[in-house]
Amino acid sequence: MSRLDVLDWRRRTAALYAAVRAAPDPATGHGLWRAGRDELFATHPASPLAPERRAAFTGLPVAPYDPALRAEVAVEDAPPQRHDVATGTDGTVHLERVGRVRLPDVGTLDVWWLDQYGGGLFLPLRDPGPGYGGGRYLLDTVKGADLGGRDGRLVVDLNFAYAPSCAHDPAWACPLPPPGNVVDVPVVAGELAAP
Repeated sequence: MSRLDVLDWRRRTAALYAAVRAAPDPATGHGLWRAGRDELFATHPASPLAPERRAAFTGLPVAPYDPALRAEVAVEDAPPQRHDVATGTDGTVHLERVGRVRLPDVGTLDVWWLDQYGGGLFLPLRDPGPGYGGGRYLLDTVKGADLGGRDGRLVVDLNFAYAPSCAHDPAWACPLPPPGNVVDVPVVAGELAAP
């Protein structure tokens, strides 16, 4: 895998999320997301699945779409906080808290800005449910994983929670959710476990 492969992966991910945002309804967008992610995992050179695992790959385990798990939420003020995450291969990832969102029936999650070249919003989640134990991502705009929003609000849809690449291959480095992104409520939505 080359760096140009990773670039192409990011471009395709951004295009996939653009198609999701343009879908006529969230459930249709979710179907596009599932099919697009499965295709990338099965066929792309930058897939976090090792080539020998791709041959037997039949799709990521994803819960059925539940419209009750989608919300457009305000980004509320929160005291500034810096969180530096040592990732090994990627060095230290610097996060700056820009606010919080409140998700119905889940709780409050910190919204972070990746304080590095290019920046981007980052909204991870760790819960005791059947997802990847290290946590999942809801938004990661550096990689194009963005469901939209406007006027200080973000679309946060738990149906789109996904495990980072490091859940599938330890060669990848991923920042895991800081304490303000850990909840006690199981979230049975999105990608449920690494295959």
